[in-house]
Amino acid sequence: MKAGLPIGIGAGIAIGVALGSALDNLALGLSLGIAIGAGSGVAMMASGAAKEKDKKKGDGGDGGDGGLILTGSSSKGSKSDDADGSSDGDSGGDGGGDGGSGGGGD
Repeated sequence: MKAGLPIGIGAGIAIGVALGSALDNLALGLSLGIAIGAGSGVAMMASGAAKEKDKKKGDGGDGGDGGLILTGSSSKGSKSDDADGSSDGDSGGDGGGDGGSGGGGD
């Protein structure tokens, strides 16, 4: 909705006039009405912009995956915490060797 701000301010002025005449303080009623109306108008504009953005995103054409590139499988829910992605209980790597530091030489 592109006319959110004028509609909000108009409704706020109407409420402000009613409130100001009921409280016998028209200036206070109009000030509060314009402030509340401007705030609600900005909220209506933001809501309308979000709806238009969702509508444009939803009209992607073939109704496919929405432009997502799906590769591989998800590791969500797996017990794999190792660096190499294995869940075999070792501390990563290839699992071979004696775990020594190599060393040697003269």
